[in-house]
Amino acid sequence: MNPDKVDRARVNALTDLPNVGPATAKDFQRLGIQSPAQLAGADPVALFQQLCEVTGVRHDPCTLDVFLSAVEFMNGGPARAWWEFTAHRKRLMARSGSTPDAQWH
Repeated sequence: MNPDKVDRARVNALTDLPNVGPATAKDFQRLGIQSPAQLAGADPVALFQQLCEVTGVRHDPCTLDVFLSAVEFMNGGPARAWWEFTAHRKRLMARSGSTPDAQWH
C-alpha cells in the first residue's frame, strides 16, 4: 500500500502495510508470514536471504528495502516509501561486507 494511505489502526492484512502489494504479500507468505504482526521484531535481511533460498532466485535488492520498511513500520516506525530505505540497506551490506544476494554470485 502507498505509505501515505496507511492507517496503522487498520493494518490487518499484509497488503495494508506500507509498500506491500500482492507480490510482496505472497513473498511473505512463502516465508510463513501470514499477518503483519509476525513482522514485529523480525530480521528483514534474514527474511530476504530466506526468500532467495526458498525461491531459488536472486531477488532485486529493492525487495529488501520493502522488507526493511514493513518491519520498521511493525516495530512502531512511521510509514515511509521503500526507496527511503535504500541508503540504509547499502550501509548494512557494506558493514557486513556483503550484498543482500551475495550467496548467488
